[in-house]
Amino acid sequence: MDREAGPRGRPTTEDLTGDNHFATVARANWLTKTPSKVLPNVIENELWAQLEQEDIPYFSLLLLEQLQTLERYLWPGYSDNASNHHVLLLALLVNVKRQEHLPIWPLFAERPDEFSTFFRRVLELSIDRALPAKLRSHLITFIVGAFQSLDSGLVRKECAPLVSIGLWHNLHSGAVREQYLAKSTQLQKAWRAAGKKFENADAAGQARLRFERNWLFTLLLDFLDKLYDVDAGADHKEENVLYCESFLELLCDLLSQLPTRRYVSTLLQDLNLLAAIRLSPCYDDVGQDALLRDMVGLLAHYTHFPIDDPSGKQLSRQEYEEAHNARISGLQKVALRLHPEKLKILILANFGSLSQRDELSGHLEALTDAELTELCHELGLRTQYPDGSLIVQDRPFLLETLVSSIERKPIYTDAIQHDLPILPTERILYDKNLLRTDDYNGSRPLAIPKLNLQYLTIGDFFWRSFTLYRSEAFYEIRKHVEDTIKRLQPRRLQSGETKFDGFSRMAIPISKPAVVDTTLPRVGEDMPAEVKVEVILDVSRLQPGLRREWEGLRQDDVVFLLAVHPPETAMKLTNGHKREAEAEGIGLRALRCAEFVSVLDENGRVLRHDQEAHDRDEEFARPRQRRLLLRLDARAYKADKERADAGKGDVYETINVIVRRRARENNFKAVLESIRQLALSDAPVPSWLQEVFLGYGDPTMATYKRLPNRLKSLDYRDTFLDWQHLIESLPGKTVEPDPNVDSSFPPPYVLSSTDTPPAPAPPQSKKRRRDQPDGPDPAPSAESYQVSTYKPPNNGPYPGDTPRNNRVRFTPAQVNAITSGTQPGLTLIVGPPGTGKTDVATQIITNIYHNFPAQRTLLIAHSNQALNQLFQKIVGLDIDERHLLRLGHGEEELTTEGSFSKAGRVERFMERGAVLLREVQRLADSVGAVGNHGGSCETASYFCEVWVRPRWKRYWDGIVQNDSGGKEVVEKNFPFHAFFADAPQPLFPPGGSKEALMEVARGCERHIRRIFDELAEIRPFEILRSQRDKSNYLLVKEARIIAMTSTHAAMRRQEIAGLGFRYDNVVMEEAAQLTEIESFIPFVLQAPRSVENRKEQEEAQLKRIVLVGDHLQNSPVVQNAAFRSYANLEQSLFQRLIRLGVPHILLDAQGRSRPSLAELYKWRYPSLSNLPFTSTAPEFVRANAGLRYEYQFIHVPDYKGQGETEPSPHFIQNLGEAEYCVALYQYMRLLGYPAEKISVLCTYAGQRALIRDVLTHRCKGSRLFGMPAWVGTVDKYQGEQNDYVILSLVRTKGPGYLRDLRRLTVALSRARLGLYVFGRREVFESSLELREAFGRLFEREGKLKLVTNEMFPCDRGVGDEVQATEMEGVEHLGQYVFEMTQAKVKALKEEGGILPPPAQTGGGVEEDGEEAEDGEGDVARVDGDEVVGDEEMKM
Repeated sequence: MDREAGPRGRPTTEDLTGDNHFATVARANWLTKTPSKVLPNVIENELWAQLEQEDIPYFSLLLLEQLQTLERYLWPGYSDNASNHHVLLLALLVNVKRQEHLPIWPLFAERPDEFSTFFRRVLELSIDRALPAKLRSHLITFIVGAFQSLDSGLVRKECAPLVSIGLWHNLHSGAVREQYLAKSTQLQKAWRAAGKKFENADAAGQARLRFERNWLFTLLLDFLDKLYDVDAGADHKEENVLYCESFLELLCDLLSQLPTRRYVSTLLQDLNLLAAIRLSPCYDDVGQDALLRDMVGLLAHYTHFPIDDPSGKQLSRQEYEEAHNARISGLQKVALRLHPEKLKILILANFGSLSQRDELSGHLEALTDAELTELCHELGLRTQYPDGSLIVQDRPFLLETLVSSIERKPIYTDAIQHDLPILPTERILYDKNLLRTDDYNGSRPLAIPKLNLQYLTIGDFFWRSFTLYRSEAFYEIRKHVEDTIKRLQPRRLQSGETKFDGFSRMAIPISKPAVVDTTLPRVGEDMPAEVKVEVILDVSRLQPGLRREWEGLRQDDVVFLLAVHPPETAMKLTNGHKREAEAEGIGLRALRCAEFVSVLDENGRVLRHDQEAHDRDEEFARPRQRRLLLRLDARAYKADKERADAGKGDVYETINVIVRRRARENNFKAVLESIRQLALSDAPVPSWLQEVFLGYGDPTMATYKRLPNRLKSLDYRDTFLDWQHLIESLPGKTVEPDPNVDSSFPPPYVLSSTDTPPAPAPPQSKKRRRDQPDGPDPAPSAESYQVSTYKPPNNGPYPGDTPRNNRVRFTPAQVNAITSGTQPGLTLIVGPPGTGKTDVATQIITNIYHNFPAQRTLLIAHSNQALNQLFQKIVGLDIDERHLLRLGHGEEELTTEGSFSKAGRVERFMERGAVLLREVQRLADSVGAVGNHGGSCETASYFCEVWVRPRWKRYWDGIVQNDSGGKEVVEKNFPFHAFFADAPQPLFPPGGSKEALMEVARGCERHIRRIFDELAEIRPFEILRSQRDKSNYLLVKEARIIAMTSTHAAMRRQEIAGLGFRYDNVVMEEAAQLTEIESFIPFVLQAPRSVENRKEQEEAQLKRIVLVGDHLQNSPVVQNAAFRSYANLEQSLFQRLIRLGVPHILLDAQGRSRPSLAELYKWRYPSLSNLPFTSTAPEFVRANAGLRYEYQFIHVPDYKGQGETEPSPHFIQNLGEAEYCVALYQYMRLLGYPAEKISVLCTYAGQRALIRDVLTHRCKGSRLFGMPAWVGTVDKYQGEQNDYVILSLVRTKGPGYLRDLRRLTVALSRARLGLYVFGRREVFESSLELREAFGRLFEREGKLKLVTNEMFPCDRGVGDEVQATEMEGVEHLGQYVFEMTQAKVKALKEEGGILPPPAQTGGGVEEDGEEAEDGEGDVARVDGDEVVGDEEMKM
């Protein structure tokens, strides 16, 4: 199946609506009001015959999918009597939907019985040898998709029996089977249960069970026959190879998840599968670089993974070695019994030598074929295969079978540590397996691991994550290097030298680097510990800003040293090796990585912070040189040195370019080191989370209701605003006020659960059927709470002592989320757009902060922007700022008054200490204590002990002794009147009761005590001298809420854990936008602790994890399509837990948008409602001035004869939509809409560049227009919002990636008051997936409707009828805006030329890559004749 179908590409609107054969058939049969019945003639002749004639191209299958063939024809017309071609068509279209990331299995949910028969038909066809191998490959792909969708109960029911213990009927002997069963009583029970089920079934049931347990075995034998089929023709051999690749993908998937691996692994080992594959003629014929060999390598990895299959327990290295030694010992015992003389040396040899393949093979040479067969038989190895099998069962086969079962196999940690370097060279970047991902089109599998529902172990998760993250990072590096070389435009001179005719701001040509220092290897290593080189940069031609970028490289930043020498001719021969062809084609001969150490001036001096001013003072305004001191990749240097010593040339003599990357893109080394360190150590994963994370067991077991440490009582503080709010927030729950107080009372509220703990679930019946529960679950009883209250303590007489309380009236769903997040365990909060995810997370954090003062919380987000939004809300609540810490460079973007970085916090502590010490001195002066008591924290502590506490003690003792005295005693004897003289007076309110006055005194005591408590916390900062020690102390001891991005956590994991950093809770925002490894690393930022008992272990682990996100919006960004689509690297932990059925809380009330705008995306969230104020607040009920509708889809036909264009690959633009969007923006600005309230979004980066160009030409610098608040892509705008959004959909040939409903959801949910969508109507009408989204948009006219004589804001209601003017197109609106602008300018001139103030926005624009800054990108520019009213608009 050709993924792209050559030049035809993907179907366009013309293909769907034109005279294409399949489109014609669709319109005649199912794209009608009443689709016709399925006709055999249509299936056989009109569909299947045509596809077969074209060799089943992907283009045609995709066209059929978009024509809704599956939904409206094939599946509704399916029955048990359907033809094989009908079944094949269904399977093919399911594969297409899976490839396109479209929902599949819900389509079949309403007809489960028919789906079961359809699935059985697919299984039967997959083992039908009469079918061509190519068709069977498609069926295997369908089955692969099914086994990757085990979260669907419909699919799981069909797949589970195929990999059950019944497979063991196919083991080669009963004795071997008994050996496996003896390993576990659970296996024995499962075997007996399967036997009873077979015995109790009727004839049809037994036939079904027999088919299920033989299906995989039959496929395996057929797979081996294809590998050994030497008589097949060339075409059949190629088809056989493709089939075998797909089948190996299925086997790898089965072995990569424990439920499917448990019995399959044993069967594969019994068949000697790996040995049989490696000895097959097909394996020999395909060559070293073939995909088939790499797939076999991946299968070997999963086959030998160190795990105990029955229990799922990962084996430690010691356990793995012991199991291996036991196999060798077994071999020696059998050899001693059978051949004591012939195998005498083998019997006496040590385990280490027998672990080596060559050694072991040598010992076995003395045996005859019969003796070798007997030895294999005694070791429990299969020596016979079914009659008719093509496997060559000769001596080499027996020898390979025995040796491969005994030899030592490397485990994944060895590969991570030794075979997968984290700094690339040109050979690694152009490795065949990595290059193969560039050409991925879905037609063939890839030899890379996948992320799916489950992992074998935590170590397996780390191995997959490391492999994929490394490959993705190297892919990005390769693309960056290739783009940079292209910009440099290297050219070979006749002299043989290389000249660069171009320019890139990310690269500078250099002379060869000079090695300045090489240190000896560390103990146990054979490569230098460190190799330092010096590189001289010629910066004389660089602009100051660009030069500062090079000077601003940070410690340990990775740079790339390139040897770029273009070939003499473009058609240079490369012996057919793609790697050399790819690299040499662009002139890249070598690439070496180096880490930045320091930058020196041309005299060898370290640059100063004020270097620019220093250069000017010395009249060196334009420095000539900078010297970079770099640390080379020691591993590559060792190999290069050995090659140079062997006379094969010195790589470093040829290096002539240095390349850098932007800091935010260049953190791969630190992240990979963190993942590698975790893979090689014991990650401290909480015991209550581990099974849920791996995807096994009960998905509810990590929620607080199932944990033994669930809190019975919880102080909700300011969560509830009043009693009515409390009652509304707990629907269906019994709320009983404390009998000691009135029936209703104000907050704060403490809720105590009065429920009895749930009884343990009854054990399952041994005789129950597989798909039958033991009985209905008991109905859940209503939760009961007793509500009590307390009087919040008086914290002091100053306004600053008053706590800052929450003012948000949380909805019941939000309260449920807050409750779950404050309780221990795992909490998933799904927040649709505008439902207050950040407010909920903030309240959870503040509740944890006050309920558990000894605990520390880690706050994680994907982006600095989201983290800062959350952090700023936290700062505004009742949390002491000295307990807040923000790590990472994003702290610079915080708009809070103080700095919350480590350096800023330390400085703030010292400043705060000085303020408090002045207060201490004032206190001392007020009580007549002579001396410098406020000189330091130490003297202040002494003053508190000697002067302050005794006075308070005497004061309270006097009140107790004079209990009969009146309230005057409280005020008269108060010892600190002078100190509190600057507080609001009177300090003791007249007329207050004695108890009230005593509470005022207690508040004053608390205020003074807080001064000394803070000074006690500041005292270590006085003692510690270095800034580093102060910063580390702040992180490890002082901060209680620590915020950082997931990237910072991954980069600094080892450093943070090494400091002894401890924390108890993790709250993660944007969890659905983080890859799994990015989500997981924050759980293990602390080093494991050795504990004595179970209680200490529970105390040492994480208490709660709160994940907040929305899996129905954008997923993590992955650049490589193969890693994104095939390996599922874009899967987030949040999404996977949702798929696994982990309970989640859905926030169900939005307060962002008008209700009518919320309807545009409500179809994705059926339970979503609107908060009441969205229907009553003036901004929501008022119409948008000058515009007829609050939302509208504006149809944009071809502009100047063109729709979408593609100046360079994937750089898609639409000039008509760009002009229309800018014209509408100008119109709104002329009516008085604030620029900061308008965002212009589009779906492609090319369109973003084009719109930005048009805006720059028309609006930038204009005091009438200015730039909008944001111009960028939809993907970059997730998490943001604005009042008015102008959206360009760009595509005119097909919907493009907007078929991914997650992106569409983001696009439609950014606007609060107005959304105006520009696009091609027929493109989005033709897509089934988009029908619900665009249905409401298409209900209104497709031409922009304007309302004249209105200015912003207007008094018209959003639903009021009004006469509107229709715009015929972009030219019409452009002329209208031009005339309005002229009238505006004329009016301004008549009024004396007073222009409006500049727009209050910086014109936030999504940052481009290098092409925007160099002016080298393929950006379609706006010609002068396309601009209307240019001079007037510039005023």
